[in-house]
This record gives sequence, structure tokens and C-alpha cells, in this order.
Amino acid sequence: MSGAVDAVRHVIEQGGEADEVLRAVVDSVGARPGVTWVGIAFAEGGVLALGPSRGDPDDERRERVPIAYDGAPVGELWVDGAVRRDELEQVAALIAPYVLIGWDTGGEGWEP
Repeated sequence: MSGAVDAVRHVIEQGGEADEVLRAVVDSVGARPGVTWVGIAFAEGGVLALGPSRGDPDDERRERVPIAYDGAPVGELWVDGAVRRDELEQVAALIAPYVLIGWDTGGEGWEP
């Protein structure tokens, strides 16, 4: 999955609404060699709700990486396939502000 962090940085630099950015991140990570499926789950009321996803799920090869914003859990990055956890942790940190928007902004406008 080499280059996933750089690819996600590029997506973020392109800008856009949180939903657009997260869908582009899922597409970018899902296109990496060795990845069969990727999804972003949002923490909603104490449970995880799957948001954007891509590919063919393979639960036996799933890596689940917490996504936190300012120390609070806002979701998880789920990736199936041959992946490096350290890269996924970096991706999770990069997308945390966008997952927060999908999770809860308390009705206030917000810019990442």
C-alpha cells in the first residue's frame, strides 16, 4: 500500500466538502495494490455506522484503525487486504477532521 499517505494528502489538498473528500479518500486507498475493500465508519450514538466504502469485503483480512479528533473517537478506518498499519494510522489522522464533520458538528459551520 505504498504511497497511500501521499495519495490521501493530495486528495485533501484538492479540497471540497467533507463527503466529497472522504469518498475520494476511499477511492484512493481502495485503488492501492493489495487492498480489496476500504470503508469509513462513523461513530454515531455509541455504534459505528458504515459510510463511504469501495471494493469487495474480506472480513478475515480487515484492519480496523480508530479515527479520533482532539482525543475523541469519531470513527474507524476499515481496510481489507495487504496493508501496513502505520500507514493506515497516518491516513486516519489526516482524515479525522472530515470524519468529525460527518459525525457531529453541533450544527455549526466548520472548516478543516
